[in-house]
Amino acid sequence: MRAHISDVRPPIEAVIFDVGGVFLDWNPRHLYRKLFADEEAMELFLTEICSPAWHAPHDRGVSTAASCAELAAEHPQFAELIWAWSTRSDEMIGGVDAGSVEVLRAVKETGMRCYALTNMEAETYPIRLERFPFLGWFDGTVVSGLEGVAKPEAAICTRLIDRFGLTPSTTLMVDDTKENLEAARTLGIQTIQFLSSSQLRAAFESAGILPRG
Repeated sequence: MRAHISDVRPPIEAVIFDVGGVFLDWNPRHLYRKLFADEEAMELFLTEICSPAWHAPHDRGVSTAASCAELAAEHPQFAELIWAWSTRSDEMIGGVDAGSVEVLRAVKETGMRCYALTNMEAETYPIRLERFPFLGWFDGTVVSGLEGVAKPEAAICTRLIDRFGLTPSTTLMVDDTKENLEAARTLGIQTIQFLSSSQLRAAFESAGILPRG
């Protein structure tokens, strides 16, 4: 289950959840497959123009609209496609993992404190919160774009721990990205790498967070 919870451990008192990759299927390709007839051309665009390196500052608070304006000026032949990143960002969500939402519901019903730690643009988070009501179930949320720091930097984990008065050794973090979990473990936080909602439920049962069966 790729869980990093030792056999001898303090009981879990709080769970931190990632959002994208655990609950939301975020991928720019959900949008850009609508805009490109050719898969190879789309991949080249997402590698060379609206690349991961170009997008990364958005998760640290850089305005997506301002970034798109600058990039479109550099590549006017792709201007419409570049601006779609900002104006049609909702279409990058391919769907919701209903199983994960049900796991969150079950954990909340036990009285466990639940938090969200997400890499997301500052301007995008309010839109997601309105569109997906379960994002309002958390006892607290830390959004990278509002903080100026993003995963896998351990500083954003520290910010959440300090803000909500959590104890790292009794806190469990769920994320689909190995590097994010490695950063959390340097702080003494217990971790589970998310693979599927059924795997997550089984891991929570094993950790005593949810009842078995």
